Formats: sequence, structure tokens, C-alpha cells
Amino acid sequence: MTSDESTLSRRGRTREELAARSFDLLVIGGGILGSGIAREASRNGLSVALVDRADFGSATTSSSSKLVHGGLRYLRLGDIRLVRESHAERRALMQVVAPHLVRRIPFLMPLYEHGPYRPATIQAALWLYATLARERPAGLLGPERAQRSVPSLRTDGLRSCGVYADAWTHDARLCLANVRGAAGLGATVLNYAEVTSLLKTSGRVTGADVRDVLDGEHIRVDARTVVNACGPWVDRVRRLADERALPSTALSKGVHVLLPLEEGWSAALSVPHDSVRVSFAVPWLGMLLLGTTDDLYEGDPDLAEPTEDDIRRVLDEAGIALDSSLLRRERVLSSFAGLRVLPRGGRATASARRETLLLPGPPGFLSVAGGKLTTYRRIALDVLRALRADLGLHRIDARPAPLPGADDLRGATTRLARRFPELEPRVRAHLALFYGSLAEEVLADAERDPELLRPLHPAAPDIAAQIVYAREREWACTSEDLLRRRTTLGLRGLSVPELETLSR
Repeated sequence: MTSDESTLSRRGRTREELAARSFDLLVIGGGILGSGIAREASRNGLSVALVDRADFGSATTSSSSKLVHGGLRYLRLGDIRLVRESHAERRALMQVVAPHLVRRIPFLMPLYEHGPYRPATIQAALWLYATLARERPAGLLGPERAQRSVPSLRTDGLRSCGVYADAWTHDARLCLANVRGAAGLGATVLNYAEVTSLLKTSGRVTGADVRDVLDGEHIRVDARTVVNACGPWVDRVRRLADERALPSTALSKGVHVLLPLEEGWSAALSVPHDSVRVSFAVPWLGMLLLGTTDDLYEGDPDLAEPTEDDIRRVLDEAGIALDSSLLRRERVLSSFAGLRVLPRGGRATASARRETLLLPGPPGFLSVAGGKLTTYRRIALDVLRALRADLGLHRIDARPAPLPGADDLRGATTRLARRFPELEPRVRAHLALFYGSLAEEVLADAERDPELLRPLHPAAPDIAAQIVYAREREWACTSEDLLRRRTTLGLRGLSVPELETLSR
């Protein structure tokens, strides 16, 4: 782990602000839930502090299936309310909150002769799914037409493909946009800041002792209310508030694999494996994203990672619907594992409901866990409603509002092309996705220093300006922050030896 002098200086100023103020709300955990809570709380006029012991979005959030979706399989579980709510949030994200980051994509569900579903069953399910999404049902496609959208689709034994639509996103960028949104509204945010203990006054939680992971400095953060949004570590932090707190969650390990994508896919695949579980094959940032597994995980959350067996399983399951030549082990660019937080209970992880847990603790302390990436904003608003009395909120503004970069998108790519004609079209498209209308801000220094327009690697669309911007405006502290969450390099299996030099 490395950090340059300017980064440490900025962190020092942030620590001073955290220690000098008393906040309405301290959020522990900077994944999509914590960052979403911080942003919605800031929008509603609260003074907010947000801390995470690692990088923002570095755990479950950036290890998702990258989908913003209604959840077709939840119909089989009977959870129509969750599907309806998820569709509503998908529309809000695509149309208002983050249209640059959340992109619509058609999905094909291949129905093979010996598969778990008959075409008539899927046709009925897709009709209901489209109705809940307020869209027109698309019906079924024959094998030949389906293969035009997915060139690598196996057609032997293929009866037809169900057709529906959902959306994909860049999960880490969506999280960072929420952190940026909260900070822009006055929140004080610090990553690599670990809560080591909670402060109590007359039995009420009133803040936390926080240790800067990079230099070991300790600060005291005072707050009227504390929210624990630590994902797989939620019970660990609950025990800081009450050492007798019983386990509340189960963890499910999900592994994904990324491969090169050389043929032009115009749709994604949703492959059924049994009456509940599906896996995905999604064209994503010029790669093919495969996954996910869904297995009970009982180990240390800090140690969750893909095993060779996990990777082989993901490739084998994709082979049900895809040409085997695409799925050779040596073609894997990268893999990652994430831990989903589920309600503790007797159900298998694949059939467990994706419920949100709101767990009250001592006065002034609330834990939140579970849910879906798609519904993070709704969960954040539910947290504010649960804390309404403690926070003195008389009214909560629940309307969708654009994240930084989501406004003034019309013509953004054209403006980039006009100002920086030397950029390749794929680089302009990449910057428009990552930053939306802030892309010109990312490139501001490049007019004085054209070297910043230089690609970081021939096999990626990322450029040097992103590294400088990530350090100065996006809280990047380590090489992994830059490779995995501020650029696409790490997910492409690429490294850039001079990365640290570029960021100084």
C-alpha cells in the first residue's frame, strides 16, 4: 500500500474536519448502501460523515454481477413486490439518477430441450416481468435470430429464447458517484479509516474512534446517530455497540470471471440451471462477464477469493449455452469474488430472499444489511425513515435526483470530440460512461499537458488523466484503487508499472 505526499496532506485536512465537527449522522461503510445513505442524508440537509476501513466500494459493491435489474428469478420465489420495486429503481437510475452509468440491454434466456423450463412457462413469466416493468412483452426468438444477437450461442437442442430487458452498470463507479454526490453536498468522507470502537454517552452511541489505516493516526468523530452499513462485516461492528449481539446474517459467495469478447454481442444471456438459479453472460466494457456462483460462505470475509474450482465451475456453467472455444481457461482475464449478505435462516443461499435487514442496537445506533445493488437508493431512504425521530427529519425528499455527471449529458461526447479530436472514439465513449458530463473536468489539465491523453495500455481505453483525477478528486490512495475501481486495467488483467509516477 502506497500513498503520495499530496494524498496524505488532503487526508490530514479531512481528519481535522472529522475531529472538529459534531455530525448529525456517521455512516460506517462506504459501499453502495453506505454511500447511498450518505448522499440521501446530505440531500435532506443533514451533516454527514462517511468512513470506510478500505476503499469506497472495494468489497461486495465492486464484486457484483454489474446488473441493475428487476430480478426475473424472484418471480419464481413469489417476490413480486421486490421485482416491482426493482423495476421502479431501474427506471429512476436509467432516466434520472445515473443515465451515463446505467445502460439498458436486452437479455436472452435460452431454452434447451432438457432444460428446467418449457417455452410456455417462460413466456408467461416474461409477460408478467414486462408488465411489472411497464414495458411491452417481447416474446420468444427462434435459434437463428437469437444467434445474430449472441454469435457464440450454442444452438444444438435450443428450442427458443425468451427475450426481456434489464440494464448493466459499472458498480464501483456508481458507488463513487454517490460518495462524490454526498461530498458535494457537504459530507465529510474518508476511506482507509477504520472504526476501532464506538463512543457512548449515558448508554447512547454518540460517535466513534477512527484510525487512519495509512498512517495510524486516531481521531474522535462525534455524531448524534451512527449507521452501520458494513456489509459482510455488519455483525462485527454490531458487536462494537453490544458485545452480546447475536449473528444476524448469512453470507453467500459469488464468483465472476471476465473473458475477452471478440465478437459483437448485442444482447446478454440469462441461463437457467434449475427452477431457481440462473447464471449470466453479459457483454461489459468490451469483455464478457460470466457468473455467478451462489454458495454459503462461513469463513473470514477478509479472505474470500475465487478458487480454481470456482473459476472452472463458472466456465462449465457458461458452456451450457456458449461455444466451448470461448471458455478456455487460458482466456480468463481476471476473476473476483464477492459476499452477499442474506438474512440468517434455514433456506439455501440461492433461494434466500434478498431482504433488507434493519437491525436496531443501543439508542443512536442502527445496522443495515442485505438488499440489492439495484435498490440501494430505496434502502437508503428506508434508513432515513427509520431514523426520522432521532435525526429530527420532518420531511424526507425521496425524489430521484441526478448524481454528479448525470446532468447536461446531451452532446457531452460531441463536446469531447470537439475539444480533444486526438482521442480515439473508444476513449471518448469510455470517459462518457465513467464520468458523464464531468469528463471535460477530468481532461482539464490535458490542454496544458497533452501527455495526460496518453493511453495507459494499448489493450484498454483508460488514459493518464484519469490517474491524476482519481488521486485529486476521487480519493484513490493505492495502486489497487487505481487499477480495479478508477480504471478498467485490473479487471482486464493488465498492469501499468509507472502508475505511481503518473499519479504524483
